[in-house]
Amino acid sequence: MTQPFDLITMGRIGVDIYPLQTGVPLARVETFGKFLGGSATNVAVAAARLGRRSAVISRTGRDPFGEYVHQALRDFGVDDRWVTPVDAYPTPVTFCEIFPPDDFPLYFYRRPKAPDLVIHPEELDRGAIAAARIFWITGTGLCEEPSRSATLSALEARAKAGTTVFDLDWRPMFWGGEGGASGDGGATGAAAMAAARPYYEAALRHATVAVGNVDEAEVATGLRDPGDCARALLEMGVELAVIKQGPKGVLAVHRDGRTAEVPPTPVEVVNGLGAGDSFGGALCHGLLSGWELEPMMRYANAAGAIVASRLACSSAMPTADEVDAFLGDG
Repeated sequence: MTQPFDLITMGRIGVDIYPLQTGVPLARVETFGKFLGGSATNVAVAAARLGRRSAVISRTGRDPFGEYVHQALRDFGVDDRWVTPVDAYPTPVTFCEIFPPDDFPLYFYRRPKAPDLVIHPEELDRGAIAAARIFWITGTGLCEEPSRSATLSALEARAKAGTTVFDLDWRPMFWGGEGGASGDGGATGAAAMAAARPYYEAALRHATVAVGNVDEAEVATGLRDPGDCARALLEMGVELAVIKQGPKGVLAVHRDGRTAEVPPTPVEVVNGLGAGDSFGGALCHGLLSGWELEPMMRYANAAGAIVASRLACSSAMPTADEVDAFLGDG
């Protein structure tokens, strides 16, 4: 029997097409860079950069961008055995605009359907999922069938073995909503949240860790105060709730009563996209290392800040030496 993976993530994969010019509207951008993308994929890359053995469960189109995704995963040391092609749909691409320090609009090209939403329950390697030290799923995986059933089936196979992380990962447009986060989700934002909440609740019953910002936590709990959100998530079944608060830092609350509230790590922001995925990979690294809450949150904050100071997402993920040096521990 092969050694279990440190981390298996399940969810979005694709290609990020990012401007090589900042402060320029997309319509006027002349040069772009191509990068591996997708939240669950970036988390696996982030953990691999920190020395963890990671893999992704996802799907691509049977096209050149799909070939690129496989090559990029291998280059980052992420196992791609469960990334399979779908003939009917193209590999998704995502464009962004870069207006530092806090405006980074995303444009998802995932229609008529993204291949990563065509994961079927019967395709899952349930034994590998159950054996992984950490299994990571996202809210986007719940937005459409058959991915929804596959995600919930994977959680059932997991049966709370080891650490199971639910990245609340709220994208209203994948649920028929508008805008960005729920706080400015447009006319249909509330309806999109209402559609998503039952599935978030079902996933939380199988998770041991929930992580997300206040807008994402609101989808699951209906609340917006960070402390209230954390306590509600604990009541819904998890052992650890991690609430990212942007300029207010991060709050972590454990079922056993331990808490940690860590301020943000100051950095000159180049591109805020991907910082949360870097945080997630570093969080997994800390959980696997058995760290206490405060140093784990401080480390994850630093990993996120490093990526925020760089242009790309996947290729910007820091190594352990880089995080240590950033924190002054190296």
